[in-house]
Amino acid sequence: MEDAMPRPTGTAPQKDLYRVGEIPPLGHVPAQMHAWAIRRERHGEPDTAMQLEVVDTPKPDANEVLVFVMAAGVNYNGVWAALGIPISPFDGHKAPYHIAGSDASGIVWAVGEKVTRWKVGDEVVIHCNQDDGDDEECNGGDPMFSPSQRIWGYETPDGSFAQFTCVQSRQLMRRPAHLTWEESACYTLTLATAYRMLFGHKPHVLQPGDNVLVWGASGGLGSYAVQLIATAGANAIGVISEEDKRDFVLSLGAKGVLNRKDFKCWGQLPTVNTEEYKTWFGEVRKFGKAIWDITGKGVNVDMVFEHPGESTFPVSTFVVKRGGMVVICAGTTGFNLTMDARYIWMHQKRIQGSHFANLKQASAANNLMCERRLDPCMSEVFPWDQIPDAHMKMRRNEHKPGNMAVLVSAPAPGLRTFEDAVEMSLASA
Repeated sequence: MEDAMPRPTGTAPQKDLYRVGEIPPLGHVPAQMHAWAIRRERHGEPDTAMQLEVVDTPKPDANEVLVFVMAAGVNYNGVWAALGIPISPFDGHKAPYHIAGSDASGIVWAVGEKVTRWKVGDEVVIHCNQDDGDDEECNGGDPMFSPSQRIWGYETPDGSFAQFTCVQSRQLMRRPAHLTWEESACYTLTLATAYRMLFGHKPHVLQPGDNVLVWGASGGLGSYAVQLIATAGANAIGVISEEDKRDFVLSLGAKGVLNRKDFKCWGQLPTVNTEEYKTWFGEVRKFGKAIWDITGKGVNVDMVFEHPGESTFPVSTFVVKRGGMVVICAGTTGFNLTMDARYIWMHQKRIQGSHFANLKQASAANNLMCERRLDPCMSEVFPWDQIPDAHMKMRRNEHKPGNMAVLVSAPAPGLRTFEDAVEMSLASA
């Protein structure tokens, strides 16, 4: 798509390193860049693991694109990368340093010789799936099943918390023109993950009228799940932990909201047929009754949207209907999942793991955002120098409902185009 007017060329002359917020001439790739880097010996809390460094600017190969990062999103994998758990990212990519960040909006700055879909100056968002593209799953199957599948910014060393990032050209999608740079940067990972969970696992694909239990309904994943469910004509039953989040979840289109603090059935499953199990089971039935108060007596949910893991999984497997599905993409409360197997095989329930999304799914979700059918639910935006602080806030579960973003090269929040950014950068020079 050609621009109607020539793009601005930037705010500074050609040089080898630019301060953050300074915009180079369009297409000029400096030798070095500023980045928030993690090193193996610094694994620990994000505010100590992430340190500012000057590193070499990556160069795209034939099928890659270099993106000038305007803003980035904050996800829990940045916390994991800093801590080095459940595994250290260095055990995978072997690079000397790790730049976290798996969401970004930005400008195409340089393209490899085989890239034809994108050109310098295009405004884009980046989805975080990478693969080598040369196996059966990548050619006729599902790239998410490829043995080469990896998450950019977590399983690769070159994420979005830097002035430039190098990605595969097939990671790029058009940026919603109505959103700011920071709003554009905060949604892709969680939205595409939620989309695949709800629509990517046949035959358990969300249908109009379905009932879906959504854990963490006010968070990044949950807020998109609720919106997608409502957009599809289905019914979301959101679970929250604080009453002040109820109205937010209802405003997204949830049919009903439950506060998990009203029940006492969380954590690993007690040993079956003990007094502890009997007490737990009574609380689970109470929780199930609360769901029926929303869905109708005897109407269990068709699907459970799982991501807390250890604390909620036993309940999820009980409340989902016969033949229904519990779909899980994370374990933010722990990885040791327990369940009463009798209710799985006797009621023929499906346990489905889900991991991000392929390009077709990510693009379908992105189109909904471009068409203004969804809200990015950006809760907070942080300046460049507070990227570790944003991750500490997420680590402590102190973040507001919705999704967090950080400014990288965008000189201020509220800007919607490259022209806006250039003008603001010139004014502040």
